Amino acid sequence: MTLEQLRIFLAVAEHLHFTRAAETLYITQPAVSAAIQSLETEYSVKLFHRVGRKVEITEAGKLLYLEAQKILEQVAIAERNLRELNNLQQGELRLGASLTIGNYWLPDKISQFQQEYAGIQVNCTLANAEEIAEGTASGRFDLGLVSGEVKSTLREVLLQTVVGRDRLQIVVGQSHPWFHRPVIQVEDLLTTPWVLREAGSGAQQVFEQALQSWGVNRSQLNVMLVLSSSEMVKAVVERGSGAAAIPELMVHKELQLKTLRAVQVFAETNANTRLEI
Repeated sequence: MTLEQLRIFLAVAEHLHFTRAAETLYITQPAVSAAIQSLETEYSVKLFHRVGRKVEITEAGKLLYLEAQKILEQVAIAERNLRELNNLQQGELRLGASLTIGNYWLPDKISQFQQEYAGIQVNCTLANAEEIAEGTASGRFDLGLVSGEVKSTLREVLLQTVVGRDRLQIVVGQSHPWFHRPVIQVEDLLTTPWVLREAGSGAQQVFEQALQSWGVNRSQLNVMLVLSSSEMVKAVVERGSGAAAIPELMVHKELQLKTLRAVQVFAETNANTRLEI
């Protein structure tokens, strides 16, 4: 059984017509018939019933059809991977990135990459950090870019490298009582409504680690909203509703325009609010 025989078999199975299959593959009809006959003889099975000019696929043919599809799909993947090794001259790069990284850090990097490797098609999917890590581990992405820690169950199957850094900022809008207080006490964290990211977000993970270092449990916070996008969190807080912990990368402009204010927490223990990408 050869790959060419499988391609011919699939064409006949899809068209249920030897001549049309030959035309699709740009080969002669006798060559199609010979390939099918060779498979049937080699494995002593009938793949098609020929009744006059009508062709019907047999049960053995249906089984081979499913397996042949899988085989040729795997061959296509292998061919693509080999082409991509050709000095990055052509191919596809499947990226997965957490939302903040994908919206703020990655676009400039993709632009630089494509200037140097114009033949590489970059496809990028955005999701929260946990989904990107799982997608990279499963092979859905060639490269995953997230902030925060990867789940312990995935660390053994993923190679991790730090390629950038950011830090988390606690921010409030102009109408918030903290806007004119550059420094707050740890106990003040319990006095305001909070707008948080969902579980699985890298920013939320780092914020909860900071809370623990300050001796505060997330359950003690007055959580007003839990949102799946840092953009949504920023918009809500900018309108004066509560406080939030947001990567500095995405509030840089708002801090300059003074529509948001970053607030420092005074504590005996300095919390690590650094985000590694």
